[in-house]
Amino acid sequence: MIYDIGVVGLGVMGTNIAKNMSRNGFKVVTFDFFEDVRENRVNELKEEKVDIASSLENFIESLKKPRNILLLVKAGEVTDKTIERIAPYLEEGDTLIDGGNEQYENTRRRNMQLTEKGINFIGMGVSGGEEGALNGPSLMPGGQRQAYDNVSAILEKIAAKADDGKPCVTYIGEDGSGHYVKMIHNGIEYADMELIAESYYFMKHGLNMSNDEMSTVFDEWNRGDLNSYLIEITARILEFKDESGNYIIDLILDKAGQKGTGKWTGIEGLKLGIPLSLITDSVFVRCLSSLIEERALISEAYQSEMKSLSDDQKQSVLEDLKQALYISKLMSYSQGFRLLREASEIYGWNLQLGEISMIWRKGCIIRAQFLEEINRAYENDPALTNLLLDDYFRDVVSASHPSLRRIGIHAIENEIPMSAFLSALSYFDSMKQARVSSNMIQAQRDYFGAHTYERLDKPGVFHTEWQ
Repeated sequence: MIYDIGVVGLGVMGTNIAKNMSRNGFKVVTFDFFEDVRENRVNELKEEKVDIASSLENFIESLKKPRNILLLVKAGEVTDKTIERIAPYLEEGDTLIDGGNEQYENTRRRNMQLTEKGINFIGMGVSGGEEGALNGPSLMPGGQRQAYDNVSAILEKIAAKADDGKPCVTYIGEDGSGHYVKMIHNGIEYADMELIAESYYFMKHGLNMSNDEMSTVFDEWNRGDLNSYLIEITARILEFKDESGNYIIDLILDKAGQKGTGKWTGIEGLKLGIPLSLITDSVFVRCLSSLIEERALISEAYQSEMKSLSDDQKQSVLEDLKQALYISKLMSYSQGFRLLREASEIYGWNLQLGEISMIWRKGCIIRAQFLEEINRAYENDPALTNLLLDDYFRDVVSASHPSLRRIGIHAIENEIPMSAFLSALSYFDSMKQARVSSNMIQAQRDYFGAHTYERLDKPGVFHTEWQ
């Protein structure tokens, strides 16, 4: 049999995406370098009309030319070793697709190395987890345009479909751009999750609400402007009980894990000089959460004065919290898309920011209703530098930032930690100042290090003999 596409790596993601391809009418052959893994998947994949090759040679020989091979293996060294083993069997015009959660620099390097051999290489961000892989993920492929065109029919079929029927996949750009966009997606995801977690914590400790009450509120929010996958699952999490009738959320250790993509995003923001305060704060809160023993000692040394607000304030404060969450989410998206714009110019990728927002509407973790508004903003002004300058978002933020301020005041006065919310407010307040405090920093730098400065009243570079 001649197969349309091959999948290497039979973990959950590889297995599910192979099933997805087969269900959409494609002939799929798979392979894994570990024999026991192949044996464990035989019956499961046979039911889905997906074959498993017995050797790498048979796998390669059974593919249509030019060959299209999707790799779903562990990022980093494992991916490099997998490519080293497969590349000698490939011919000019064949395409390798890396669907792992890879650092974009590695993807750029591999693209360059394989291009020299005439082999195409696509680095493709895949969002949606194992469920998305099976039922329709959001896909972010970057690499040679010709290579994308060769596999676009398959990718468009297996991708999630938005409400208008459009597949949640588009050609992102050259070399590492697909994995770069996925990295920014994950950075925004970190901020989104932290803002929702802080909202939950504020309701629980600031408003003394029960899990069922909070679940109802998040469910209501999900029917309006805050409609999103993460809001939806938060409502479900809060109401879920174990077999003994205990709320699972109350039994989970408050130590958040991470795989590094949020950190990569923060590092990239520092590298390109674009502020990503919400994303980096969200990463640091996860780091803080892991310091459990240290937090326990400090909590004993400093008695917490965390207080709840009065019941008669609950409804008005909840409305403020809703508005504060919405515009804080907007701030994180505005930071993420600002970094995408900068990267597009620096790396020559010509990223279509509106199209990127549209492929995040379904299938991915940060899918949300207001992505439609982000696309509209970039359609209206393709040169838009910051979402805060768009008319729609300007109206929303102008009307709602007092709510964010009031939530910030409540948090500070009642000792409720809300790092991401306060970061959103600080970012907004700084960005709307035509003149900030950095003139003092320049003066200090010039004073102790003769680093010079520019002036408002005349052109040039200056130094003052301060002493």
